[in-house]
Amino acid sequence: MPVVDLVDLPEACPPDTAWMGLDLGEATIGVAVSDTTRLIASPLQLIRKSKFTLEAQALFKLMDARKVTGLVIGLPVNMDGTEGPRAQSCRAFARNLDRLRPTSVAFWDERLSTSAVERFLIDELDLSRKRRAGVVDRTAAAWILQGALDRVRDQKSWI
Repeated sequence: MPVVDLVDLPEACPPDTAWMGLDLGEATIGVAVSDTTRLIASPLQLIRKSKFTLEAQALFKLMDARKVTGLVIGLPVNMDGTEGPRAQSCRAFARNLDRLRPTSVAFWDERLSTSAVERFLIDELDLSRKRRAGVVDRTAAAWILQGALDRVRDQKSWI
C-alpha cells in the first residue's frame, strides 16, 4: 500500500473510481465513500473493532462493492502538529492493511473532526446522545474524506 501525499493520490488511482475515508476510533471504524467523480463524500458504515483480519475483510468487501481504489485515513495529529500514539496506530493500521492488499493510501489531518461533527449533530440536527453514537464515526469519516476531496480539487484549480 503505497502511502502517498494527498495531492498525489489522484495519479495513484485510476480515473472515475471512488475513494474511501476511514475514521479509526478505539472501538469502531467509521467508513465513508466518495462518488466516482470524487466530489462528494457520504457516510457509509460503522465497523465494530474486534480482530484486525475481520475488520480488513469487512473493509475489502466494501471496497470491492464500490470499486474503491484509494483510501484516505484520518490521522489524529496533536494540536501542536506532532504525532502521538493514536497517529502511530493509524499508520500501523495502514501497514497491516498493505500486507493483505496493496492499495494507495493518503493520510488527512483529522484534528477536531469528531468535535466538529458532534457540534453539527447537536446544533444543526438536534440529535440525542444515543442517536449521535450511531452516526458520529461514519459522519466523521465523511468529514475527513470531504476535506481531502476539497483539498485535491483546490490543488488542481491552482495548476
